[in-house]
Amino acid sequence: MTSATKTKPSNIQDDVLGTIRSGQNAVIDAFTAWADAVKSITPDVPAMSSYVAKLPKVEDLVSTTFDLAEKSLANQREFTEKVLAVATEALPKK
Repeated sequence: MTSATKTKPSNIQDDVLGTIRSGQNAVIDAFTAWADAVKSITPDVPAMSSYVAKLPKVEDLVSTTFDLAEKSLANQREFTEKVLAVATEALPKK
């Protein structure tokens, strides 16, 4: 392989994450434009009932969900590392 065809994994990861972020930003921009357009043509919403006000905020639900996903991913990583360590010990030594 020539040096031009070798790519460090971290560079590939940075490229992938950059592409994802660009796509996310495009969606946010489009959604913002849509929300602004909808706001301009919809009437004001009456005050929320007391029942609706007792529901969790969407921001809290998103935060809690991502916290759970983060903890779950950390647990999966720890589990995988332990399995790999045990499997490595079982392999013949060179």
